[in-house]
Amino acid sequence: MQVEAAALADYAPTIRLTGEIRARVESDLSFRVAGRIAERLVNVGDHVTAEQVLARLDPQQERATVTAAEAAVASAEAVLRQATSSYERQKALLARGFTTQREHDQAQEAYRTAQASLADARARLGTARDHLSDTVLRAGVAGVITARSAETGQVMQAAQTVFSIAQDGPRDAVFNVNESVFTHELADPAIALTLVADSTVTATGTVREVSPTVNRATGTVRAKIEITQPPAAMTLGASVIGEGRLQSRNLVVVPWSALSSGNGRPAVWTVDPQTKAVLLKPITVEGYGTGKVFVREGLRPGEIVATGGTQFLRPNQIVAVAKGAAQ
Repeated sequence: MQVEAAALADYAPTIRLTGEIRARVESDLSFRVAGRIAERLVNVGDHVTAEQVLARLDPQQERATVTAAEAAVASAEAVLRQATSSYERQKALLARGFTTQREHDQAQEAYRTAQASLADARARLGTARDHLSDTVLRAGVAGVITARSAETGQVMQAAQTVFSIAQDGPRDAVFNVNESVFTHELADPAIALTLVADSTVTATGTVREVSPTVNRATGTVRAKIEITQPPAAMTLGASVIGEGRLQSRNLVVVPWSALSSGNGRPAVWTVDPQTKAVLLKPITVEGYGTGKVFVREGLRPGEIVATGGTQFLRPNQIVAVAKGAAQ
């Protein structure tokens, strides 16, 4: 049978993944008050400025509230004028001895109550005007509308998301990475990025953020790569390929033909150089190369492994090594 000695080799795999260009900051926009949407002025993909109006609610109820609050202020001002006049008169009469202290104190109390009522009415008017202004939804920041969650005529609750916006500014390339990758260090912190639609559009980036949790559905971790001077062609939502090389390590390597299976795990048949007896040895595979397998655990350099005829072997079987094969 054919055999070969396991050897050490450098293992520096390249990680290549497909991700998406995303804005550094994404936020949801909503009305601060409830109401029915009367007008929607932007669509997904539109670029908006900070003060641009995105949608409006039907303001009829809020306008009525403002009108009522203005009337309450006018009434409170009239009451205050009357209370002020009465209080001033009582002060003058008290100084001349033509009124009692009790009547003076009652006028003073009415005056102070009228002052407080006017302050309360003005505060309510300010709140009503704020609510009226809140029926107009503005972007607040410059950016691109990435999602729309409501339509004209729809009744919205306060704080219910209407639009999502990707703010202008830095861009990230976002990838879903297998968690096992993070057990090894990168040989170079720079990540090469290539636009899927046009391989001539390239950029570099560095790891900015790694999610602390694993996605249960995919078993991956979200990694965000900060793009250094992103090209104009790398627009929001564009697909990119990220490539990074891990630190080189010395691992045991065997030919792919030596790989077998034992109890559902990867294994190789080893040959005792003295007795020529074979043994099925479980191994842990680190990675695969062209025509070879890199072994993390289970095999030492120099051990003799069978590379041909392994389907006919059984434990402790004595074999004849092919002439010219490793001894």
